[in-house]
Amino acid sequence: MKKILFTLSLIIMSSVPSVAQYPINPVPFTSVKVSDSFWSPRLKASRDVTVPLAFDKCEETGRYTNFTNAAKCMANPAQEYPDTGWTFTFDDTDPYKTIEGASYLLQTYPKALYHGRPLDKYVDSVIAVIASGQEPDGYLYTPRTKSPHKTHSWAGDKRWEKVEVLSHEFYNLGHLLEAACAHYQATGKRNLLDVAIKYADCVCREVGPAENQAHVVPGHQIAEMGLCKLYVLTKDKKYLDQAKYFLDMRGKTQRRDAYSQAHKPVIEQDEAVGHAVRAGYMYSGMADVAALTGDTAYIKAIDRIWQNIVEKKYYITGGVGARHEGEAFGANYELPNASAYCETCAQIANVYTNYRLFLLHGESKYYDVLERSLYNGVLSGVSIQGDGFFYPNPLSCTAEQQYARKPWFGCACCPSNICRFIPSVPGYVYAVKDNAVFVNLFMGNTATLKVGGKNITLKQETAYPQNGDVKLTMEKGSGEFTIKIRIPGWVRDEVVPSDLYSYVDGKKLNYTIKVNGQLSPVTSQLSPEGYAVIDRKWKKGDVIVIHFDMEPRLVKANDKVEADRNRLAVERGPLVYCAEWPDNSADVSTYLLNARPQLAMGQKITIVPGHDVQSIVTDAQVLSIGDDGKLKTADSKLTLIPYYAWDHRGQKGGMDVWLPAAVQAASATHVTTSKQKDNGFFK
Repeated sequence: MKKILFTLSLIIMSSVPSVAQYPINPVPFTSVKVSDSFWSPRLKASRDVTVPLAFDKCEETGRYTNFTNAAKCMANPAQEYPDTGWTFTFDDTDPYKTIEGASYLLQTYPKALYHGRPLDKYVDSVIAVIASGQEPDGYLYTPRTKSPHKTHSWAGDKRWEKVEVLSHEFYNLGHLLEAACAHYQATGKRNLLDVAIKYADCVCREVGPAENQAHVVPGHQIAEMGLCKLYVLTKDKKYLDQAKYFLDMRGKTQRRDAYSQAHKPVIEQDEAVGHAVRAGYMYSGMADVAALTGDTAYIKAIDRIWQNIVEKKYYITGGVGARHEGEAFGANYELPNASAYCETCAQIANVYTNYRLFLLHGESKYYDVLERSLYNGVLSGVSIQGDGFFYPNPLSCTAEQQYARKPWFGCACCPSNICRFIPSVPGYVYAVKDNAVFVNLFMGNTATLKVGGKNITLKQETAYPQNGDVKLTMEKGSGEFTIKIRIPGWVRDEVVPSDLYSYVDGKKLNYTIKVNGQLSPVTSQLSPEGYAVIDRKWKKGDVIVIHFDMEPRLVKANDKVEADRNRLAVERGPLVYCAEWPDNSADVSTYLLNARPQLAMGQKITIVPGHDVQSIVTDAQVLSIGDDGKLKTADSKLTLIPYYAWDHRGQKGGMDVWLPAAVQAASATHVTTSKQKDNGFFK
């Protein structure tokens, strides 16, 4: 069983031929061994720092105690353990998500340790604690079990009573299923899977269309994704039916608000609204159900919503979710910078959605969106060292706002989500359909793939995103098949697949593809889906060399985005850049770009020991008010660094992604922005 491979971001349809599957098959992350200077340190930091930190915090903050107290209460009902302090009804999910990440790491690093102890043994001990808190009929929800007569105020007095509002019983189920499937596929052990199946069976018995069942849907989506994974793993159709029931009934129960995407049936929705994380998980679940059932109405709805996002509600950093209030999408073109929410979990959910849409449609535009979110919005959410996390990810910040990555939060959804996501990144590099291999991301790796029934080994060498040179070598295998290489939108003069952003510098980037030293004709040909398609009889030792011009580019937003009028942003390759205080002599809010900005490569800057970034510089002016009260200007260099790398060097100054390009957008004095009111989640 250990040889069965599983990818975090999607179901492995190919391992279960008796069920429907996505048109394009994912390549499990376990088949891709990363070995480059950019992503390898991230994976090692996840192994050595992030996952151990999350396990430590689960213990320190009483996440494990919740389960042991539930067990004690079941053994002695006279003794209850009500919540004390500021706890959440979804605290159970933090151990689940951390176990999920640890499971993926165990496939990559089977001898990984947790404080000197084998990681797999420690995970088993945590699973035993979790199992102890499960009720005999399968129900697993510690806020109620540990204190049945004095439940958490969000939980309700009865099962499922507040599941559409705040109890998160189904949200907990979803993350338990995600973790259990991952752990089983990585280790072959059923200890967590059996626990998850019992809870899923409990839900299937008690929730549904029958008169004796509760007619409710998840307040916070993700159970739909987890149930689909469980269906593929077990082939038990009741789990797929339950996932579809949750989606079909949305907008038809008592909960009918936009915040939880329940304002209308899912197949009638055409705009991204409400809580951004819930939305992303729901769209991903819709794609899963559509692929497994063939229900095209779901896909048509997702396509409409996706178009709305990339045309009107998508940050240049790949972020989604503009508002702190409700952690939600804003109105069309509502994309503020200093008050941008862009929750880290929402960026991860956006990756999940776009990955699934690629697997359904096979178009590179979904990977263009995914890549932007991955390299900017997601990576911003975790420190380079792996020990600090953002909850919101603003695009502008002042010293007064005191934005800083923190080692944990009262609501720890973002750190634990990072735990499970980063180890899965290798699974997004390739995909396979019949006799074709898709090369979708560029990172150094060696991959074992099955194409057209034959095994091949493909080696990728690159320093991407530092440069645009990529080398692909056929290390093992031969035969006639197709390799499809994604030509990123940023190479094709397309910032995003819409008119929301556009390049304004007049540059035209080129790319070349050589096969065994000969320029390939596909260099000048591009499929309608955005791929360079090489169809030939391959043999061991064949080499593909890809070159993407990678230059700094100037970007403007659609004029309908009020926050970005008269401002420009800077990109290079997949990376968005920002100006941050340590690299500049004046307050970043007082800089004004020249009328015709010229961008140049600057020096490498050490952000943290062992991690240098490539800077970009441009000539600008610093505005100030002289003693005589008149506006003064002074020529100055403005230095920019990748957005993901900001906030590693203290909080003594500001940061800006969108830079003033006209006097009306500039300031001659320090801009102050009040700190967003803490909602209790990201303390």
